Amino acid sequence: MGSVNSDYRQIIENLLREYVDFLDQDDAIQPELVFDREHDRYLLVETGWQDNKRIHGPFLHLDIKDGKVWIQHDGTEDGIAYELEAAGIPKDQIVLGYRSFERRKLTEYAVS
Repeated sequence: MGSVNSDYRQIIENLLREYVDFLDQDDAIQPELVFDREHDRYLLVETGWQDNKRIHGPFLHLDIKDGKVWIQHDGTEDGIAYELEAAGIPKDQIVLGYRSFERRKLTEYAVS
């Protein structure tokens, strides 16, 4: 766990907290943060009910693996990768893990 990982951890946690503040407008669906700092897994999960249907699943899931930020699931409209960049994480340190290896090669982001 180096200082780069700690900086990345802080950026990720801050961004996820901002999303909780934004999403916490609906009384029926609650955002929940799950931070596993030991294994570098960070999730924002939505739980609740909407139109008699159970809502439970990830809104955002990011991991830090081998010093890179892996976006495993992205439920945002514009993509959290842009926000990670704006917060100081270089494109070559961001992996769009929710895309296939072949599709990742076509982006400006890290392949793996």
